[in-house]
Amino acid sequence: MHVLGAALGIPAAGLPVRIEGPPCVGSELAHAVTDRDGRVAFDGGLAEGTHTLRLATGPWFTSSDRSTFYPEVAVTFAVDPAQRQYHVALLISPFSYTTYRGS
Repeated sequence: MHVLGAALGIPAAGLPVRIEGPPCVGSELAHAVTDRDGRVAFDGGLAEGTHTLRLATGPWFTSSDRSTFYPEVAVTFAVDPAQRQYHVALLISPFSYTTYRGS
């Protein structure tokens, strides 16, 4: 996962992220905090099925005295066991966000 603060043009360092997925919908598989480059990697493979990355954007914006319309961003994606790696990119600003699958 790679998160960039689009409004300021900086990596989103220190942003809490958790990943949820099978076997139970919504069960937390792991959690981490983005590094100084706005990146986080989760070790191990993901089971086939639907997973969600949940990012605590509200506290991240508050820590720099900014408000946001989106206190949490959830990115849900499907895991295909034939794929070896997933790189999910997220661009955030106080009033919008966009995400895409990177390489």
